[in-house]
Amino acid sequence: MFGRAAVLCAVAFLAGVIPASGQTSTPPAAAPAPAQASASPEQARLLKSTEAFVRRLFGWAPDVQVTLGPLGASTAAEYYVVPVVIKIDGQTQSGQVFVSKDGKTLLRGEVYDMAADPFAENRAKIHLEGNPSKGPASSPVTVVEYADFQCPHCRELAEAMPAIEAQYPQMRVVYKDYPLTQIHPWAETAAIGGRCAYTQSPEAFWKVHDSIFENQDVISTEDIWDKLVEFATQAGLNADTFKACLASPEAQKAVAANHAEGDALGVSSTPTLYVNGRPLVGGDPATLVQYLNFEIAASKK
Repeated sequence: MFGRAAVLCAVAFLAGVIPASGQTSTPPAAAPAPAQASASPEQARLLKSTEAFVRRLFGWAPDVQVTLGPLGASTAAEYYVVPVVIKIDGQTQSGQVFVSKDGKTLLRGEVYDMAADPFAENRAKIHLEGNPSKGPASSPVTVVEYADFQCPHCRELAEAMPAIEAQYPQMRVVYKDYPLTQIHPWAETAAIGGRCAYTQSPEAFWKVHDSIFENQDVISTEDIWDKLVEFATQAGLNADTFKACLASPEAQKAVAANHAEGDALGVSSTPTLYVNGRPLVGGDPATLVQYLNFEIAASKK
């Protein structure tokens, strides 16, 4: 087992690394060109020296598994993008760094093409149709929320959203499931219930959504099914149809698809919002209002 210091070093390292597979909360950089199929001897030496440098920098012993490469082209022509995977205590963290082609400089952080929209790639990965939504489809600003019904911070955001929605009636909100099954045992079942409510009545979804968050503290793994049926009935849904949906694979597949989409974006915690593609990890209401004001003002120019 690795010591806590090694784990903290990995976290500290990856806190400044561009996410490669959804393990960090830093917004994605511009997409790199496809990785090279095979490394030349010079590139292999560069990868080896890069690994030696980060091991020395953070004091990682040989039993800390560090995997780098393959090298890829970056938006900065003099640098390679280097994927980094670190395995500690059975947990895997991944990201990217930039290494100069002469092997003299390593950069952590983000590199953007200033001629491109920094959030266009995010928007391209998000599928809006077929998911619960509020607000006009023609809205100048769309907020996509990846959430977990068992997440306390998601409940706090749900409590704050009505006031924000009243202040910004032109805003469109789209809800996406991202149950954190490793720490929230009934979150996936709740997500399936929400999907079943949406399938039967898109309007009723929001009633079930509110009921789950309002009763979050009293829901358990043992009674989640009964609670969902209760909430669905209160929302005016057909109980038998709802129960059949809960037991079917279709709703589960829809939840899994949303989760996979979140993974592709780099979502790793909830709530994570995307405001016209701009990520907002944690869903801070004040920051959300800031982003809404910016997007609405920009749409008027």
